[in-house]
Amino acid sequence: MSPRQPLVYVVDDDASVRKSLGRLLQSHGFQCEAFATADDFLSFPHVTHPACLVLDLRLPGLNGLALQEEMQAQKMAIPIIFISGYGDIPTGVKAMKAGAVDFLPKPFSEKALLDAITIAIAKGTEEGKRRSEGAKIELLIKALTPRELDVMKLVIKGMLNKQIAAELGISIKTVKVHRGRVMQKMQVESVAELVRLAEKAGIEVSDKEVR
Repeated sequence: MSPRQPLVYVVDDDASVRKSLGRLLQSHGFQCEAFATADDFLSFPHVTHPACLVLDLRLPGLNGLALQEEMQAQKMAIPIIFISGYGDIPTGVKAMKAGAVDFLPKPFSEKALLDAITIAIAKGTEEGKRRSEGAKIELLIKALTPRELDVMKLVIKGMLNKQIAAELGISIKTVKVHRGRVMQKMQVESVAELVRLAEKAGIEVSDKEVR
């Protein structure tokens, strides 16, 4: 399997549905892995490149909504497209509110499914980029000493060196040294860049800080 080729998972207890969707997806250039149950899907070694899940609401054992909840608990960030032959609109609405990309009642057109998959793959790719960036920022922050982290948090709040020195009970010269190391370790050249990284890492930033 190409590491860049999108993969579509299909979970449906109907063998004919799995077979027909598999043929359709492969004919449009997608890799496809199909499963009859949620447990089979969960036990599969999932890929890290772009993927989405076409998931039937009604399944034996763990149903579609329960699988969605389990994926969230396991932090499996695979966009979901729900399908259902029962026209269960309230359940579909619940699934959408929980983060599903789309809800398609059976029978649905090939175009509707392919359009939904295109959107889901794009969403998954973007989320993957954000997760990768977030992991990189987390590693950069972990490289800071406790004192450097203290200084960084005060810098992004918009405090001047002399204010930081007074707050931490250290000299202005020491603040400048720590500040320089923070900028170097965080791989940024401006406070504005540092602020943006801090925001992505979930660190509180002052509204007064220069953008």
